[in-house]
Amino acid sequence: MLHKSLFILGGFAIVLLIAALSAGIYIYKNYTVVNTYVDGNTHYTDQEIMDMVMDGRFGHNSIYLSFKYRNKAITGIPFVEKMDVEVVSPDTIKINVYEKAVAGYVKYLDRYIYFDRDGIVVETSSEPSEGVPLVLGLSFDYVVLHEKLPVEDESIFAEILDVTQVLTKYELEADKIFFDSEFHIYIYFGSVEVSLGTNENIDEKIIQLQYILPKLEGKSGVLEMSDYSSNTQNITFEEKK
Repeated sequence: MLHKSLFILGGFAIVLLIAALSAGIYIYKNYTVVNTYVDGNTHYTDQEIMDMVMDGRFGHNSIYLSFKYRNKAITGIPFVEKMDVEVVSPDTIKINVYEKAVAGYVKYLDRYIYFDRDGIVVETSSEPSEGVPLVLGLSFDYVVLHEKLPVEDESIFAEILDVTQVLTKYELEADKIFFDSEFHIYIYFGSVEVSLGTNENIDEKIIQLQYILPKLEGKSGVLEMSDYSSNTQNITFEEKK
């Protein structure tokens, strides 16, 4: 009788083992992530975002990811406010990236200090980030994360926002933006310095700039646009040999 009971239990255990293995094989074959879509990222590549999210032994399993990130955002990543993971289908996920709004950065004590449109410091880094302009001409004595840069005239941040928004609108990527004491604007694209004067007619100036810059590729010099308007259209380029 005992032998028969052990036989039944052994058979039941084998059935459970086979069922577990079958379920494991089914999940592995049908819930392995094959397609990944990443949206909202500019500071990191798609692959870098995927490596951050799909880490660990079961990082490519959609069931595991759905439990791991259910009602939970991913935080603590530089330049990223949060990320969330959406399981679209058993083999497809979508990673939504919500980046911190960065208007520019300044260099302070061998660190790169990134600030938003209001001048609030959102991130610090030991390395500069591509796609974000270095802003020169701001004076301050200290920096505190998540607080506004302590510049003398805070209206400069509205000026910076105006310039960066227009550059983004016309898909122009500047290396540096310099503001002098009178808020005159100088933008640097490689070895070309663009003198824009004040932000008056800034939209019209940048519209023209998007057509002029390709013609100056490989050249070095100063593009003078400070007196440009729809009426005068005064633009000169002084090339440096």
